[in-house]
This record gives sequence, structure tokens and C-alpha cells, in this order.
Amino acid sequence: MQINTMGLVLRAVRVGEADQILTVLTPGNGVLSASARGSLRLKNKLFSACGLFCYSEFAITLGRKTNFIDSAAVSKVFHGLSKTVEGTALAAYLSELTITLAPEPPESADCLRLLLNTLYMTAEQKRSLRQLKAIYEMRTMTQAGYMPGVLACDVCARYDGCDFYLDPVAGRLLCADCAAKEHRAPNLDPGALYALRHICLAEDAKLFNFTLTDQSQRRLGRVCEQYVAAHLDYQPKSLEFLHGVLE
Repeated sequence: MQINTMGLVLRAVRVGEADQILTVLTPGNGVLSASARGSLRLKNKLFSACGLFCYSEFAITLGRKTNFIDSAAVSKVFHGLSKTVEGTALAAYLSELTITLAPEPPESADCLRLLLNTLYMTAEQKRSLRQLKAIYEMRTMTQAGYMPGVLACDVCARYDGCDFYLDPVAGRLLCADCAAKEHRAPNLDPGALYALRHICLAEDAKLFNFTLTDQSQRRLGRVCEQYVAAHLDYQPKSLEFLHGVLE
């Protein structure tokens, strides 16, 4: 059976002289692995559309054991990603995180849209990389059904007016007083808490529309990363490299 679908190349593994195995995020079929034979040859019809982070239209034959890319036409290339090591490292981490989560339809369509928007913002340097990393981490976890409780303190229902603690394992939000009773130190200042709520609850069109101080960005970044780590059985290998280039 052959399908025609848009897709974003998340991973490209070279096989032999000119072949690649691509991992592609599609809206209607989730994450697919497919062989792109001859795609590393400059004159091959697949060459321009099968590069890493290319958003392309694919014709894919689905086989019992192996899928094959029959044709591909490029739609969008995020040229700005390769301008900095930091941008490339973030894109690699986001792609590996997406492969790990392996979203299925209909969540895969939302994940694809989120990742395309995040890569665009990264390539065009519209927001800081720390902020984009946190947005993608927590929004994609929310889309996957792992949204933490972010509205109010889980114990006393306090909404604001102090620092808060988000439990990365249980997903419980505690105000500073209730956190102290459980021997926990707050990890979200008011700015980081506002941003966390915004990421989880805002409509897509307004998702990236907020700013943070550097301190709040760092607090938010640590909390989002800890939350992802607590809910995944796999630690993305690209995360250590990303830390190295962002510090």
C-alpha cells in the first residue's frame, strides 16, 4: 500500500554509499521509518527532500517489514538551523524527544505542527533557545496526556502571590508554604509559573507570545526538563551535547 503524506525528517541514518533510513514524523501515520534508496546522490530525485529537518511531501510504500520512499518533494527547509551549533543541537534534541514519545494520530498532527513552529522560531532566532526548549518539552508532554496540575496549589488552592514548587514525578503544584511542610524548596518563581501555565493552556496561535527574565527562563527550563525526564524511560543522548553548547 502506498500513502502520500507530508512529513518532517527527524533522523537520517546512512546505509552503504548512497542510501538512507529516514525517521519521519507524519500527521496521519505517526512516526515512520522508511528506506530512501539513492537519496545521498546529488542527482537523485530524493536528494533535496530527504535531508535532516526537511519538511517534504512523501510517497511511501508501506511494506510488511520495510517501508520505501518512492518520491519526495521538499516544502520547507530550515536553513537557519545550521547557522549555529546551538540551533542545530536544539533541533537534534527536539527530534530525538519526538522519536522517543512516538506520537500516534491524532496527537501526531499536533506534535508535527508544534515541532515545525519551534524549528521555525529557532531558525529565525525569534526566541531564546532556552525558552523554545522549555515550550516544546512541556507542550509536547501536555499533548501526549502528561499535563501537570498547574492551576493552583494542590493542598490549599492558592493561585499566586509567592514562589511555587512543581513535583516533577507527581505533577503536583504546591505553594511555598505547603511545599515547606513537605520539605520541598520552591522551583518556580512567579514569572516561571506564569510561563508554565501559558505553555500548558494557551491556544496554539499564542503559544510563543511571552517573555521571561533570564532567571525565570533558567528555573522554567530546569523544571520542564526534570518533568520530561521523570515521565520518560529514555534519556535523549542529544541532551548532554545541548547542555554543553548552551552553558
